[in-house]
Amino acid sequence: MTTTTNPITNLQSTTTLSNGVRMPWFGLGVFKVEEGAELIEAIKAAVKHGYRSIDTAAIYENESGVGQGIREALSESGLSRDQLFVTSKVWNADLGYEQTLAAFETSLTKLGLDYLDLYLIHWPVAGKYKEAWRALETLYKQGRVKAIGVSNFQIHHLKDLMETAEIKPMINQVELHPLLTQQELHSFAKEQSIQLEAWSPLMQGQLFEHPVLQEVAAKHCKSVAQVILRWDLQRGIITIPKSTKEQRIIENANVFDFELTSGDMEQIEALNENRRVGPDPDNFDF
Repeated sequence: MTTTTNPITNLQSTTTLSNGVRMPWFGLGVFKVEEGAELIEAIKAAVKHGYRSIDTAAIYENESGVGQGIREALSESGLSRDQLFVTSKVWNADLGYEQTLAAFETSLTKLGLDYLDLYLIHWPVAGKYKEAWRALETLYKQGRVKAIGVSNFQIHHLKDLMETAEIKPMINQVELHPLLTQQELHSFAKEQSIQLEAWSPLMQGQLFEHPVLQEVAAKHCKSVAQVILRWDLQRGIITIPKSTKEQRIIENANVFDFELTSGDMEQIEALNENRRVGPDPDNFDF
């Protein structure tokens, strides 16, 4: 069931995006983590324990703290900037050609970085994302960002965008977990060489008591979280679990020493209910 270009053996294992850029399969998400010491320490802990990918967004209002965490982590680890993969996203209020270019500069300044590895359109706001995409294409051509993509786009959004896009999105980051397996979207993305990435892979903790997942976890002597994250990787999906606790950051990443069987994979796939914890990309008003 593995659909990966490069073997996934550790936290530094990467997939090669359609433009040749290599992106880690596994990263740290910082959604709802406020600015401050907890955020900085979480990033430092993640890098210390082998994470190389950090995902933030303008709307999280924590880019300054993420930047501080990255600087301290690099200084303590001796790693160079090009060994980390940093993602941010443009918020809905800033969608539009000039607005998106300006929003990018703001994010870069807050992060204290010279470039981003990945910049995403956060939500498919009707009538606005095409102009924003044109701005991302400009930033990409200027070398200010290594890869560009979208978030929360359904198949019809992707088709609409690609009608006029000069450059196809390299990533689509969407809510994805065992109750929302996104199989159809995954198949379409694969056909189009768009890499799928999962946000909220653990459904914000709502799956930890699920009997089927507990059964699979017990069989492998792993936690439910580890089973879900392994399931993502074996489907060829990038995953970015969020945590601020060092122990959980370590535990989440301890998924490279076991493999789910095809039976396990099918059991988990069968849990799909198309159930979301986040907003519906076809029906949101922000």
